[in-house]
Amino acid sequence: QVQLVESGGGLVQTGGSLRLSCAASGLPFSWLAMGWFRQAPGKEREFVAVISRSGGTTYYVDSVKGRFTISRDNAKNTVYLQMNSLKPEDTGVYYCAAEATGRSPTNLRDYDYWGQGTQVTVSS
Repeated sequence: QVQLVESGGGLVQTGGSLRLSCAASGLPFSWLAMGWFRQAPGKEREFVAVISRSGGTTYYVDSVKGRFTISRDNAKNTVYLQMNSLKPEDTGVYYCAAEATGRSPTNLRDYDYWGQGTQVTVSS
C-alpha cells in the first residue's frame, strides 16, 4: 500500500509562486509514475502534470505549460510541483497520485493511489 502526503499549499497573490511536495512511502518510489491533479470548487478533478518513473519524461496540461514544473527526487521519495506566475484560475485542492504499472497517464482513473490534497488559493 502506498501512502502519499502533500504539503506546500497556501494563499498567494496573482503572479506569485508556490512549491508543492508529495512524500511517498510503502513501495519503492522508483517504481511509481507520479501525477498532480487539481479540483476547483464545483468542478471535476483535472490532470495537471505527470512525471515518469525515472523523471525523464514529463507532460503538462496546456493551461500550466511554461508556468509549472514537475520534478522528483527518488532518493527522497518525493515529487514536487513548482508553480510560478499563479493565476486565480489555478485555485483548488491539489492532489498527488501514484501509478504503479509503468505508465505515465493523464487520466485520473489510471492512478492507483492518492494523497489527501493540499489547498492552493490564488487571490486576484
